[in-house]
Amino acid sequence: MKNLVVIVLALMAIPGVSQEMSLFNGKDLSGWTIYGTEKWYVEDGLLVSESGPDKQYGYLATDKYYDDFELTLEFKQEANGNSGVFVRSTIDGTKVSGWQVEVAPPGHNTGGVYESYGRGWLIKPDPEKDKVLKEGEWNTMKIKLSGNKLTSWLNGTEMVSITDDKIGAGKGSIALQIHDGGGIKVKWRNINIVLPQ
Repeated sequence: MKNLVVIVLALMAIPGVSQEMSLFNGKDLSGWTIYGTEKWYVEDGLLVSESGPDKQYGYLATDKYYDDFELTLEFKQEANGNSGVFVRSTIDGTKVSGWQVEVAPPGHNTGGVYESYGRGWLIKPDPEKDKVLKEGEWNTMKIKLSGNKLTSWLNGTEMVSITDDKIGAGKGSIALQIHDGGGIKVKWRNINIVLPQ
């Protein structure tokens, strides 16, 4: 057993071997910052985002910036479900600059890429792919960023892939969003990132 541990530790130290890290510890919001007045809290080991009394946009962003990565997370839409995962993004108050991989109710382009306060929709999934979204159940989203290429998957189905120079030049955090309008509740878990070595 000791030999196995030594081998695993040695492999982790080898350049070129990627390492997976959890961005959410299941206990509190360590490593994240809340932007806006909407609710972000931990309950039963899950990260919960919920509309607050102001019914405005809200964000929960990593304190660290991430450039190239492969992010996987699970989400469950309990009410409305209009949310998103921002990449290479910066936030000033509740104004975000960056790119959102959409998390939304059926028929609203989950997995598509939207540029807030910029060009708007850059790419939407084929409408036929909307059926892979499991409303009211846990869904697994994967986002891969490598240079100027962004690819998203939902429950194992590739939703979109886009190559864009502006995305390639972006720098910033990973951020979860809650949409304005109120009445939204989304749960999150198993937020893991793999960074290239």
